[in-house]
Amino acid sequence: MSGAKLAASILSADFARLGDQVKLVEPYADMLHVDVMDAHFVPPLTIGPVVVESLRPISPLPLHCHLMVEHPEALLEDFAKAGTDMVTFHLEAAPEPETVIAEARARGMRAGIAVNPDTPVEEAFAYLDRLDNLIVMSVRPGWAGQDFIEEVLPKVEAARREIDRRGVPVDVEVDGGINEDSGRRCLAAGATVLAVASSIFKASDPALAARRLSVLARAGAEER
Repeated sequence: MSGAKLAASILSADFARLGDQVKLVEPYADMLHVDVMDAHFVPPLTIGPVVVESLRPISPLPLHCHLMVEHPEALLEDFAKAGTDMVTFHLEAAPEPETVIAEARARGMRAGIAVNPDTPVEEAFAYLDRLDNLIVMSVRPGWAGQDFIEEVLPKVEAARREIDRRGVPVDVEVDGGINEDSGRRCLAAGATVLAVASSIFKASDPALAARRLSVLARAGAEER
């Protein structure tokens, strides 16, 4: 493994200075992680395609939209038009995951599935051959700043084993409560993407925080 990737999650950014904050972390991040919440699948209401559209000309980084929404298929066209590179939807919100995957790909986006802490990761294995990304949620979806749930680490390990067994190029992303300590353990368990919000954008120096996490991601993956 040549190195894991850092996804800077803008959920914790200062939206009054979003463009400036993105530029601070851009040299160290591999992608921007955009949490989309609809006040139905999860209680909060966050952002939509208009924010993605505003980010697209600002940064060359891939834009990954994490759809914590009911009926994710209804939003795919708008996010594709806004410039989204990849969408990840929740297995719990999609009665027909194959349809959502196919519709995302038909619109030129890569596709991923996320599983909540209480959902067995094995439920996503049936779709691995069609995925680019698998998010293992390490907090309850909906809010930044939560503590990392240790019990998800065996799920990361199980996902890594199955992906390696099949030889498919699927990233294992861990999202929630990621800092240098929890990130190191996720990488040891087999994660290839760390999604980080508060530990970057709530830090006194977001650029330094992003740089340290980027170095950790690359070094930690190479040590596996």
